[in-house]
Amino acid sequence: MEEQGNAAKTLTFEELADLRDKTETISEFLQKQLKTYLETMRPLLAPRRLYGKYTGVKEDVVGADRAFAQLREQYAGVCSKPFALPPELDDAPLSNIDNRIDLYPWEYTHQAKSERETKPLTITSPVRWILTYSSEYSLSQLLQTIAGKEQRRSEAVRQFVVNALAMHSMLGKFPGITQLLTDLRYEIRTEKFPALGELPLVTVRSCLSSFRPVDSLILAATRFSGVPAFIELIDVDAIHTLPDPLRLRIEEILR
Repeated sequence: MEEQGNAAKTLTFEELADLRDKTETISEFLQKQLKTYLETMRPLLAPRRLYGKYTGVKEDVVGADRAFAQLREQYAGVCSKPFALPPELDDAPLSNIDNRIDLYPWEYTHQAKSERETKPLTITSPVRWILTYSSEYSLSQLLQTIAGKEQRRSEAVRQFVVNALAMHSMLGKFPGITQLLTDLRYEIRTEKFPALGELPLVTVRSCLSSFRPVDSLILAATRFSGVPAFIELIDVDAIHTLPDPLRLRIEEILR
């Protein structure tokens, strides 16, 4: 998948090294902060709030039967390609689900081109993550399994799919959670990851922006590292111009 972000920028190797260090520091801070927020919000994200008895608790929740029926319908629509799962879904996966949260960095493939070569590279965003309930499989393990590079455990594949669907449904049912994260300056979206077919994934993006430098510099950096992967750089110059959402909202109200 090719993804177009901010316009490519020309940097020197010295500037690249400096920005990589700053990007790593800021990204670690942002992810740690986001995990702290999500841990505080964990009771709000508990699947039993939506699915009730289907999560294995003795608790009646209004609308749980309908929510589970919708989950089964959504599952049937995404389970075939590339997961090769049967379309029937019992309540076992929801009995195994809890409200522990995993964050996975967003990645995509970029065809880097120069006069000398064209090379597919895995690009990682330092300001954007996939949000889902914890599973036996991590995202990378799932991708390796789908690609046939790891031994397949169908139950673990099914659990990942169900967990992603459940997170998507939770945020749809309880929009206040999305509003809380928005007020904390994170943007919530539903996106699709090409290798995962039609599975809707919840992504969280920081208010900070990132960019790819020009391809020639990326290719030179990957030749030096020996790894066909690159992490976007955070645009530190744009930090000073970040808008204040509260101020903008109040100005809009006053208008």
